[in-house]
Amino acid sequence: MQDAANAASWLEDELADAFDEDLEMELSDPELSLALRRIYKSSRPETLNRRTYFEALLPLQSELIKLQDWVAHTGQKVVVLFEGRDAAGKGGVIKRITQRLNPRVCRVVALPKPTDRERTQWYFQRYVPHLPAAGEIVLFDRSWYNRAGVERVMGFADETQVRQFFDDVPEFERMLVRSGIILVKYWFSITDEEQQMRFLMRVHDPMKQWKLSPMDLQSRVRWEAYTKAKEEMFAKTNIPEAPWYIVEGNDKKRARLDCIHHLLDHIPYRPVEHEKISLPERHFDPDYERQTLPNELYVPSRY
Repeated sequence: MQDAANAASWLEDELADAFDEDLEMELSDPELSLALRRIYKSSRPETLNRRTYFEALLPLQSELIKLQDWVAHTGQKVVVLFEGRDAAGKGGVIKRITQRLNPRVCRVVALPKPTDRERTQWYFQRYVPHLPAAGEIVLFDRSWYNRAGVERVMGFADETQVRQFFDDVPEFERMLVRSGIILVKYWFSITDEEQQMRFLMRVHDPMKQWKLSPMDLQSRVRWEAYTKAKEEMFAKTNIPEAPWYIVEGNDKKRARLDCIHHLLDHIPYRPVEHEKISLPERHFDPDYERQTLPNELYVPSRY
């Protein structure tokens, strides 16, 4: 009974902390942005309320810790690719996956545009150094599929290079799987109208304008070209060894929960037994006198 009460108390504390963190991420200064938010909420289906969302998210994050422990204990290697339209919610789900995990086990790879030297290399070469060693999980926030999407649509890769990519990527991914890597590929899908509204909110929010790049703005202009590129990408790269999984992203909260739940279902992790932890006694030296440090070493207490 006491354990149940303690668990309930812990859940209340975690919910309160999560509410605060979520509110921090949602805060926006400009009134125009607030007005857009009201329009946004009124023009779309009912989303999950915060309490329901966090009561679902926290147990999933607890399971992610078990997954992390299993990966570290068994020496597994996990790669998860997150692809999709700009503003589709990839970063949001990555943030919720990594939020409570050990960054030494689970890390995020979000590569910048290739350098002049990297453009002359084998296409997959810049991604290979970021693949996991034993006991690691790597989340790619965009991946080698840039070639099938933005590089193709924006003209950074010609059709010969794209054809070569489609020839190579199935075998490349089969090699990864044969080497023992668990490879999971997610595509976050949103509607034209949803992306437009999310872009407008970023345009009018100084705290989110950094998320908009010239490439993002061009993706609005070339929506149909991206759609055609995506359809061919699925046709050429949806292989049995590494299939695509599409996450419906119009509702951010449901998309996060659905994706995390699917990832946990997809990987056959098991609970790992841990030795019971006990806090050792602190050593006490009666002859030691703690020195007083000068005030200028301390960060000013402003809050």
